[in-house]
Amino acid sequence: MFRARSLFLAALLLAALTAALAVLLGGDALGARFLAGYAGCWALFAGALVALRRVPAHSVVPLVLAGAVAVTVVGLVAEPRTSTDSYRYAWDGRVQAAGLSPYDHVPADPALARLRDGWLFPDAAGCAQERGLAPLADGGCTRINRPSVHTIYPPVAEGWFLLVDTVSPVGSRHKGLQTGAVVLSLAVTGLLVVVLRRRGDPRRAALWAWCPAVPVEAVNNAHVDVLAVLFSVAALAVVSRRRVTGGVLLGLAIAAKLLPAVLLPGALSGTRRPRAVLSVVAPAMTVVGLLYLPYVLLSDGSVLGYLGGYAREEGYDDAGAGGRYALLRLVLPDAWATPAVLLVMTAVALAVWWRGDPERPWRGALFTTGTAFLLLTPGYSWYALLLVALVALDGRWEWLGLALAGAVAYLAGPTVGPGAATAAYGAAAVAVCAGAWLRRHRDRATPTGSPVRPFGVTTRR
Repeated sequence: MFRARSLFLAALLLAALTAALAVLLGGDALGARFLAGYAGCWALFAGALVALRRVPAHSVVPLVLAGAVAVTVVGLVAEPRTSTDSYRYAWDGRVQAAGLSPYDHVPADPALARLRDGWLFPDAAGCAQERGLAPLADGGCTRINRPSVHTIYPPVAEGWFLLVDTVSPVGSRHKGLQTGAVVLSLAVTGLLVVVLRRRGDPRRAALWAWCPAVPVEAVNNAHVDVLAVLFSVAALAVVSRRRVTGGVLLGLAIAAKLLPAVLLPGALSGTRRPRAVLSVVAPAMTVVGLLYLPYVLLSDGSVLGYLGGYAREEGYDDAGAGGRYALLRLVLPDAWATPAVLLVMTAVALAVWWRGDPERPWRGALFTTGTAFLLLTPGYSWYALLLVALVALDGRWEWLGLALAGAVAYLAGPTVGPGAATAAYGAAAVAVCAGAWLRRHRDRATPTGSPVRPFGVTTRR
């Protein structure tokens, strides 16, 4: 009877989470009100996870999968709410479908005027009525952000944009990318369930499947990060037993979004023989190089696009800009922040590589990625999709605070200032330390042979 109540409570909280997300994404309010609603969704998410711990084992996978479908498809209820990146994706796909390199022309280039339509490039009336559009030199406007700079997306991402453009019905606008993101998000859930049924607890899959970041960032905003997450999870799932295959998959992840390069130390956890290291690194580098090659041959300019300018714009080369290095700036002079990041990340990467668990490469990958987030304090919430998937693999739920911190920095930063990132990431750092201390304390207090609770928390008999 108690477990039946737990199942009912988990389902009820999951339904409430789904409804809250639908209201949040379907409404008109942004800024502080959106952030408050988003935080409420995270509270419901936490409650559903707690209830799931008591659900009977035979009901876990069906409930996780059903909840994944319900939560994920909510992202389809509205056009992108908090990001315009998917408009660039759609444009890059359209440019490639026309036989052109996406790296050669900026969206504002008059040479591509024949590819413009009223959705991405509204007419004069649309420019006057709609806020937040980027102006063009000819007096027009566009929904694409930074229309005067070249694209920065790697080749697998560009291939995804072309595929979606090819298979989407004419006039589908943002729905093609959002629907594709639903497929990718559910594929990640399915892969997590398969991996965790064999090498963990399938309850952990809910840490991704029910997380509010998935319908908001992966689906509604259609961020290509979810494609990189799929390849990253697949890579970490197989790399300990099939190194070459794991290296190939990791190369695909890096070629979808450069961020998964930070997973390499985790993928090499405990691998000390040079030949074994090379069997992962060489395939990954080869895949990235081969995938870039067609674009290098097709393009007249650099395939790196605006990548360097983007790093400068975001303040990664200047600790005094924006909210980057927010925590480091509390204890170090601004000029020391970048060297400190390089030093700490090198030490963490070497420690994970040398002492990591080769059977659980995602543990080292989570520690490396989470540390990078704490040091860099990125101001974009969708970057944390990779972190959420790693938390699901490892079960160390305390790192999820970084995903919510990124949302606070992104949504509140423009009005509150850098202090929003400092406070949010500071709270997340405290949560990580508290969770690690609690886990260590309970592990020491638990006699050998005691049952292990879901999400990596142990308890006494």
